[in-house]
Amino acid sequence: PEIFEGQDPALFEVHVQALQPHNYHLDTMAEARKATLLESMGLGGAAASFAVNFTHPIETVKTRMQVSGGTLGATISGIASNEGVGAFWKGIVFAYGRELSYTSIKLGAYAPVRDALGAGKDAPFYLKFLAGAITGGVGSVIGNPFDVMKTLAQTNKDKAAPLSTLVSKMYQDQGIAGFYRGVEVNVARACVLNATKMGCYDLSKGYVVEATGWKRKDVRTSFASAFIAGFFMTCTVAPWDMLRTKLMNQPTDKKIYNGFTDCLVKTVKQDGVASLWRGFVPIWARFAPQATLQLLTIEFLYGFCGFKTI
Repeated sequence: PEIFEGQDPALFEVHVQALQPHNYHLDTMAEARKATLLESMGLGGAAASFAVNFTHPIETVKTRMQVSGGTLGATISGIASNEGVGAFWKGIVFAYGRELSYTSIKLGAYAPVRDALGAGKDAPFYLKFLAGAITGGVGSVIGNPFDVMKTLAQTNKDKAAPLSTLVSKMYQDQGIAGFYRGVEVNVARACVLNATKMGCYDLSKGYVVEATGWKRKDVRTSFASAFIAGFFMTCTVAPWDMLRTKLMNQPTDKKIYNGFTDCLVKTVKQDGVASLWRGFVPIWARFAPQATLQLLTIEFLYGFCGFKTI
């Protein structure tokens, strides 16, 4: 046009580009990047700390059932009538510590580790399971002290003891080693749990998308995938969970089991193989919503922060 005669052609191009419509949504999507390891761990810890507020009471019931051998109904009514509703949240402070250490690694570090292993959406399933096992195993070592104290707090039927009292008593009776009782079974449990959880979740998303036509980032896809993962988690983790609870619930001044193998043998001899799945219903009742809440929350946080989702 005449108004641009005699002007720099580059300036004309700038004016033309300025007049062209932009799809800012697509621009934002195109700029989405993968979260770094630390960013992902931070979001994982935040997601887990939010979810545990809702699932901690279920875990308290599960832990009591594993220790006492009582039924689901009797355990719930016993806690409510003898200790009050607040008792369902016994050990919640230690649960926060566990989520910010163990879960921030097992959940938040999964995507970066998976990508480092080259386990993309078309990669073999065992690579996804390996990524989950690595992050779960490392996280469990760091979070074991919180697991031990949480278990002792949840099984305490007396008035809730102050945090400082529980920690100091454990240290006086057994030293630092006391905080790492049951660490071997906890690592095995975490590897199995996280490999099943993250591996099945990742794989399920692909199947759900293919079967329903929903997008991978659709909240319905995340919910369905988390529900499937929670079921398989319950099947594979229940025996490890039972043994972990028994090892961690030993009195601070007494040793009942000489490690994982001794605990397994004594449990099977005393109660039978089926007892390893004791508390199956509350384990499932906890895993399903917890997996759903954690995974939906971290997916939301990834998207909110402009990162690519799992």
